[in-house]
Amino acid sequence: MTAPATDPVLVRRARIARAVTIGQRVGYALFALATVAFFFGLATEYTPGLVRVIVGCLLGGSAVLAPAIVFGYAVKAAEREDQGLSSGH
Repeated sequence: MTAPATDPVLVRRARIARAVTIGQRVGYALFALATVAFFFGLATEYTPGLVRVIVGCLLGGSAVLAPAIVFGYAVKAAEREDQGLSSGH
């Protein structure tokens, strides 16, 4: 049997898990920035630049966060399957 540190599947899964963590942090940070910008505009005035920032953060956050969530579930499911646990279905 291949050692866990040299098993290419486990190495790749760990790399994907790190990318998922980074993607989730970036995605949620962009949503937080959009929220702050929204309330800043609500308190002051919505300029075209501020609206671009809000929409850009929402679009960027969605583009980054959606695949990160999907791949995160995939990594967790693969780890459960390796441990011999049922997927619950």
